[in-house]
Amino acid sequence: MTNRHNSNHFPPAAPQPGTSILSHELEDEHDQVLARLQRIPPESSRGRGSHADEGMLASVLMPSADQESGAGLLSCDFSEKHEALLSRLERILANASDDLRSTLIRGMLAGVATMAEQPPDLLDVKIMSRAFKELQHAFRVFQPYEHCRKVSIYGSARTLAHDPNFQLAARMGRLLSQRGFMVITGAGPGIMEAGHEGAGKDMSFGVNIMLPFEQSANAIIAGDPKLVHLKYFFTRKLLFVRESHAAAFFPGGFGTMDEAFELLTLIQTGKANVVPIVCLQVPGSDYWTRWMDFVKHQLLPGSFISESDLSLLKIFDNAEAAADEIQHFYRNFHSYRFVKESLVIRMRHPLTPEQLKEVRSRFHDLASNGVIVQGKALAPELDDREALPLPRLILPYHRQDAGRLRQLIDWLNGLPQGSA
Repeated sequence: MTNRHNSNHFPPAAPQPGTSILSHELEDEHDQVLARLQRIPPESSRGRGSHADEGMLASVLMPSADQESGAGLLSCDFSEKHEALLSRLERILANASDDLRSTLIRGMLAGVATMAEQPPDLLDVKIMSRAFKELQHAFRVFQPYEHCRKVSIYGSARTLAHDPNFQLAARMGRLLSQRGFMVITGAGPGIMEAGHEGAGKDMSFGVNIMLPFEQSANAIIAGDPKLVHLKYFFTRKLLFVRESHAAAFFPGGFGTMDEAFELLTLIQTGKANVVPIVCLQVPGSDYWTRWMDFVKHQLLPGSFISESDLSLLKIFDNAEAAADEIQHFYRNFHSYRFVKESLVIRMRHPLTPEQLKEVRSRFHDLASNGVIVQGKALAPELDDREALPLPRLILPYHRQDAGRLRQLIDWLNGLPQGSA
């Protein structure tokens, strides 16, 4: 899972001669997929599972404007739109483009066809359909802001406005927005509302979870087009990680602990990119300090984590220092992505020969063959115009020590201004 600015790139394998892209990807020809989709039962004979199948299929095909206005395939009798649906299918499957996006969309259609032919349990279909629609809508909400750096703010929904932690979170949100960062919260009350209060509506996103109790969107973000409502925690968590470039944790309960450990796990295992993680507590509080004691005195001695994993987060008792930490993370470091087996780190300034020699000495353990070179954008990176002119560090990263990678990023950011 990568955020929008740090994209991994794994080019698809070339199709065998004489095979279509779809048959290469899914061992099925275009006309066979269309025929299977045509066999979805008519309105009069299908059950609720088939309705969910066709609803998910329509979500793939429907233009964004139709979905936002409530018009189109999902808002009326499916039988009235059956021909229009098939017409769209024919156009998509007839598209001979071999780009990865088109290939994946065709693969999704084939997956719906398979599901309709061999229908799983209705609840399984509902989960797949709902999750797809939630992510489709949420990605569309975030997409116009893909070049804006964002910070996810986590903490208790039960924190009251007079609590010092509420004021600390509001201060953090305000400082982040002043420095050009947008904020993402769970859109509820407590710490989430405080983050929005500090950042302001224009600089805020909300990813609200629909619960039978406790949480509805706070007054600041309610009704804003940058608010999305989600049924599933797993889609919500994906958005928090996918769309953010840093994370700020405030005191909270089971949910906050869950989100903190999950983000650390995703980064540690290479499923998410390294980002700055700051844990904030008010002066005199030991909330995160005692949490870190547990990590250091239980997890570390048992070899459940590595010493370098402790570099993945830092604890602060004031918002200014925490905001400085996040901003400093992007001082020289810009982003990174994988191109096949190579880790490509984009920097704002090139290294001098002496600095390149030092980085090779300090961080040779990160490269599987010990070779770290400085260079320009690789061919698969040409789609990222913003990062195209930036210098790169390129190394065959073994993907086994995210803490050391964070230490490398910190080292790059600590180089004297102007020399790197």
